Amino acid sequence: MISLLIFGISILAGSLGAILGIGGGAILIPALTLGLGIHIRYAIGVSIITVIATSSGAAAAYVKDRLTNIRVAIFLEMATTIGAVIGVSLTGILRPQLLYVLFGLVLFQSAYAMWKKKDSTHLSSSTAHPWANYMKLNSSFLDPAIRQHVSYSVLRVPLGFLMMLVAGMLSGLLGIGSGILKVLAMDRAMGLPIKVSSSTSNFMIGVTAAASAGVYFQRGDIIPELAAPVALGVLVGAWIGSRLMQRISAQKIRKLFVAVLLVIAVQMILKGMQ
Repeated sequence: MISLLIFGISILAGSLGAILGIGGGAILIPALTLGLGIHIRYAIGVSIITVIATSSGAAAAYVKDRLTNIRVAIFLEMATTIGAVIGVSLTGILRPQLLYVLFGLVLFQSAYAMWKKKDSTHLSSSTAHPWANYMKLNSSFLDPAIRQHVSYSVLRVPLGFLMMLVAGMLSGLLGIGSGILKVLAMDRAMGLPIKVSSSTSNFMIGVTAAASAGVYFQRGDIIPELAAPVALGVLVGAWIGSRLMQRISAQKIRKLFVAVLLVIAVQMILKGMQ
């Protein structure tokens, strides 16, 4: 029964993770720790598997639909991979209570920043950063929700790269895939539309998580009996979420992102203060 419950939770985590580009770990960790009483050490370990599964299930669909900006993803992945290795080396130093609070604060800040930004039209005439022009990062996509072709320019590339380095560190430290900060960096710092940010984040999070998964496995933080139903559920959820995201408007995705992060942030901070 517990395995079936974990499987169901994982489907939900995979669906929301695919829609929001957060990998599912931000949903799964609170559910396992607060709902089922699993130690955060093992919840973080299995969350790495969740992130890889979500990325595998959703990334292919987004690339096929040309939502993912592959050039942006490859460029920023250098920063997140380096940061992930640094983050993993810090996990043995921090106490579980501090991990709860840090995780909650990161989510709360992300939600606040996303709420402040209003949806706007990203035009091809926007002033792109010189690096974006040199690396040909600017692109466009067809949004089925509004039935329009949306062009966008990539802004503030160095700032986005720096934020991705921090995102990678938090990925290795908290096991969340750093999707929340990836979306935040691309949406706010680099000016990408929310759908492009989400789909590109899904493409990237699996690589970042894989950089630290081996370390968690060697330490015994990944329990196969827990990882199996989670991986299967997340794959199913990611398949569902990748199809729903195409039909949801950017404004609704942003509101959903903020709502999910606020609820989880409050829960995790309260848990860390106990």
